[in-house]
Amino acid sequence: MSTPEPQSSSPQPPGPVSKDRAYRSPAGISGGVLVLALALWLGIDALVSGEGDTRWKALAALVFLVPLVAAYTVRPAVFANDDRLRVRNPFRVIVLPWARVGSFRSGYTNEVLTEGGAKYQLWSIPVSLRGRKRAARREDRRVAGAAGGGGRRGSVLGGMGQFGSRGGGAGAAAVGAEGPVRAEADKIMDELRELWEARKDAEGSQGEVTVRWAYEILVPVVAGAVALGVLFGVG
Repeated sequence: MSTPEPQSSSPQPPGPVSKDRAYRSPAGISGGVLVLALALWLGIDALVSGEGDTRWKALAALVFLVPLVAAYTVRPAVFANDDRLRVRNPFRVIVLPWARVGSFRSGYTNEVLTEGGAKYQLWSIPVSLRGRKRAARREDRRVAGAAGGGGRRGSVLGGMGQFGSRGGGAGAAAVGAEGPVRAEADKIMDELRELWEARKDAEGSQGEVTVRWAYEILVPVVAGAVALGVLFGVG
C-alpha cells in the first residue's frame, strides 16, 4: 500500500509578469534634450564667469528649470503589459489595472478614463493633427491607387466592363485586408484598446487604481522657484 506524499503548504510563487511595452514621444525627447543642453550650457557659464548674486541666480534657475523641462519632455511615458497600464506623466504616476479602465478617448489629446469617470491624459502619446491629415491623404491615395490599378488591369485584359469590375473588386479587397493608414499616435491608441479588450476580464488584471505624485520632480522645482523669488526680491 503506497503512502501519499505530503503536500507542501508553502505558497506558490506568482507567475512571471509580462514585459512592458513602452510608448514615448521621440520628438518630445529630442526637443527636451536640446533645451536641457542649452540650459546647462548657459547655467554653467553663468556659474563660472558670473559675479555677485548672478551665480546664485543661475544655480536657482538650473534647480528650477532642469527638472521642469525634463518632466514635460523626457519623463512622460506609457507602459502596458498583460495586467495593467502605467502612465508616467510630468508630475504623477498612475497605475491602472485593465479591469479598472473604462475607455480610451482621442480628441485633441489622448486620454484614458476609469470606470469611475476619472480622466488621465497620456502625455507621451501626443495628438498630431498634421499627422492625422497626412495619414488621411495617404489613405485617399492608397484607395484611389488600388481602385485605379484594378480598373486598368481589367481594361488591358479584355477591355470589357466585367473585367474592370473584377479588377476593382480585387483592389478593394486588398485595401480592406491591409487596413486604413493611421497616424502613429492613433495606431498606438488602437494597440492599447486591443490589449484592454483582451485582458480586462483576466484574473491578473484586477486591482485598484493608484496615483503617486512625483516628489523627485516637484521638490526641486518648488525649491528653485522659491530661491529665485527670494533672490530677485532681495536684489
